[in-house]
Amino acid sequence: MKIVELGESALKKGRDLAIENKKFLDTKGVFAFDVMGSVGSGKTSIIKWLVRKLKGDYKIGVIAGDLTTEVDALRIEEEGVPVVQAHTGRVCHLDPGLVRTAIENLPLDDIDVLFIENVGNLICPAAVPIGVHKEMVVTSVTEGPYMIKKHPYMFQRADYVAINKIDLQKAMNVSVHGLEEDLRELNPNAIVIGTNGITGEGVDKLIQCMSFQQ
Repeated sequence: MKIVELGESALKKGRDLAIENKKFLDTKGVFAFDVMGSVGSGKTSIIKWLVRKLKGDYKIGVIAGDLTTEVDALRIEEEGVPVVQAHTGRVCHLDPGLVRTAIENLPLDDIDVLFIENVGNLICPAAVPIGVHKEMVVTSVTEGPYMIKKHPYMFQRADYVAINKIDLQKAMNVSVHGLEEDLRELNPNAIVIGTNGITGEGVDKLIQCMSFQQ
């Protein structure tokens, strides 16, 4: 019983801190997205396209979560927006404490929209809120036909789902329509868009469906 109680206490502390993060962002007028997905799904590519297409209308900031490297942060930094790298070490997800530290290292007065790229994982981030307004999951046809079914918790909470690498669905023998149907069974309210992180196909449509304010 003590172990369960300690676990519940830690979870509550994390949830409370996530709520504080969101309130803090609200006071700064910053609208935040948690972008989640597996390693190699194309999270960074989709974020780069979103930044590229939105930075003319909004002031964008990015937090890039990774275990130890700065590879993704450097790629996004090429778009000319402020980026903070958040290293998690051996931890497989961002936590609200680390996110708060990263937020405080951004020029929030010069940011309208914040994209937070979570660590590449479809399990741990689904259980750890970090304090955002909307959640996006990037999955891809290269992850196989059962990715959504096998990770229900992540997709049940998503506001937006980008099914990436749609140009490879024939080569992978994976139906984008089939993935969409799986998502509808889990989360009929999610907005799902097929995308190509190389060409940017589908990103305009994704942006048209996204909200950038409360």
